[in-house]
Amino acid sequence: MTMELRIGTSGFSFPDWKGKVYPSDIKKQDMLPYYEKELGFDSLEVNFTYYTIPTIASIRGMVNKTSRNFEFVVRSHKDMTHEIWKDRERKIIKDTGEVLKKFVYGIRPMIDEGRLGCVLLQFPSFFWPNRQSHDYIISCKERMGNIPTVVEFRNRAWVRDSTWSFLKDNNLGFCVVDEPPLPRLMPLVPQVTSEISYVRLHGRNMNWFNASREERYDYLYSEEELKRLLPEIEKLHQGVRKGYIMFNNCHAGSAVSNARQLKRMMGITEKVELKLFDI
Repeated sequence: MTMELRIGTSGFSFPDWKGKVYPSDIKKQDMLPYYEKELGFDSLEVNFTYYTIPTIASIRGMVNKTSRNFEFVVRSHKDMTHEIWKDRERKIIKDTGEVLKKFVYGIRPMIDEGRLGCVLLQFPSFFWPNRQSHDYIISCKERMGNIPTVVEFRNRAWVRDSTWSFLKDNNLGFCVVDEPPLPRLMPLVPQVTSEISYVRLHGRNMNWFNASREERYDYLYSEEELKRLLPEIEKLHQGVRKGYIMFNNCHAGSAVSNARQLKRMMGITEKVELKLFDI
């Protein structure tokens, strides 16, 4: 089986990329075509969908601005993962069927055009492993039909054999993360639980819990750090149908530099020459 590997970044339309990886005068509507044609990426993790339910118009616009070979991964909306409890104590999960229905409807253009790689269900640190959580994840998977689904956990309690069995039994992918080595964050756990392998690199900013959301991802991996990660990453992609590696250290364009650097390390030929501005 030939494995298809795609490397990209977690988002693309950041103001602080102007003058860094984009020309300083670029218009917002021109960023996605530039991301593909000038930066040389064939995939993107769409993150605005966490904050806003995607619409047919916005998703169709993204599809139309990219080539047929370009693929998207879409992050789930917060009402599907972070704001799902009926009570303040977060003990009872409510029915989120209506949100899931709207979400799937909004990403329909990507599905219809065969441009959706998978949906990323990223749960918060206060989402604990128990029967209710398992049932909820399964309900999300069922309501999204045959859309490939990958799950990212932010709670170390999920690092257990029963988690891998649960994900495999339900054909759910596991998102391997690289984060700062802090007690409350997930360690790098090289597990594959479906035909899709997924790696998400958040950077290693040790000021993670005291920084703003933007500053939290202010981190540029060194060449040595990527070299040490490479053997684990390559192992993950053995025997799978498709692999994704997404860099989420997007502050000031670091994700672009590191993604292209990793592509070179993995022998993926660059189709374009990167026009660097300030980085």
